[in-house]
Amino acid sequence: YGNFVDDLRVYVRGGTGGMGYPRLGGEGGRGGDVWFVARERITLKSIKEKYPQKRFVAGTGANSSVKALKGEKGKDCEVHVPPGISLVTDDGKQIGELNAAGERFLAARGGLGGTLATNFLPCKGQKRIIHLDLKLIADVGLVGFPNAGKSSLLSKVSHAKPQIASYAFTTIQPELGKIMYADYKQISVADLPGLIEGAHANKGMGHKFLKHVERTKQLLLVVDISGFQLSSKTQFRTAFETILLLTKELELYKEELVTKPALLAINKMDLPCAKDNLHELMSQLQNPQDFLHLLEDEMIPANTLEFKEVIPISTYTGEGIEELKACIRKSIDEEAEQENEEYRKKKLLLLQTSR
Repeated sequence: YGNFVDDLRVYVRGGTGGMGYPRLGGEGGRGGDVWFVARERITLKSIKEKYPQKRFVAGTGANSSVKALKGEKGKDCEVHVPPGISLVTDDGKQIGELNAAGERFLAARGGLGGTLATNFLPCKGQKRIIHLDLKLIADVGLVGFPNAGKSSLLSKVSHAKPQIASYAFTTIQPELGKIMYADYKQISVADLPGLIEGAHANKGMGHKFLKHVERTKQLLLVVDISGFQLSSKTQFRTAFETILLLTKELELYKEELVTKPALLAINKMDLPCAKDNLHELMSQLQNPQDFLHLLEDEMIPANTLEFKEVIPISTYTGEGIEELKACIRKSIDEEAEQENEEYRKKKLLLLQTSR
């Protein structure tokens, strides 16, 4: 998976409280807390390099004394993490997430200082192991089998410079690019490592890939019009079969992924026979039920993806790229408008019920 780190297991412990002062009824200070704070330009890799022990412990509360009967609170420990982090316990339970810079999460609370109730003995801070699980946040996620041309497409629509080669699996880590529009609107696009059949069962980079798809607002499926074959040992798949297989992988990993708004880019339209293949594919997409009998049962998804637009493109000649950028913009704007409308309705409903 290259040098890309998208999961980090860390130990956090709140500070121990300070000792109480029995003779004068003094209270020890509370132990410090451990906080995760989202910050731009931080990566999990940089945290791993800076703190190889991956241990974060807050300061101990001050003891109560004659000079200060109430001890001071221990020093808090702040850990800067990248936005787009899910916080998961060792048993897989999600306890929080940080999606935007500046958001904070209390990871471990400090222990109470010694008081009369505790016989003036301090309490220890909370301690636990937390997984920092990074899921990219992007407007659009490029989904496709290896060699469909996702990296080439990202380099065409944005200023990103992903590695591109003629063999499968060039991309081994997510790449982020931004589409810049004439009115200065920016839309972020994530090229996610190539999916393969069986990814839902964690074959290839299965879950490492699919978890990033969860955090994209929309999907852009990129499919090779001439079909796809991973190696000489695997079966050849037509463009139509490829679309169904990609849908099936998303569905088996998490059903909600198939409900995301989706666009379809048919790539490599510069190849001979591409026009004929496209004509055949469009008729298959219009009536998919008529062609499902040609496939094995395990390839057929329970729900087919509804594509807002189907755009034929060629990352080699540049054909259809501008149209695709316009479609992405239109789709994102429509979605934002819909969200605003729902938000307005909720507010209105709240106002009416409060009256």
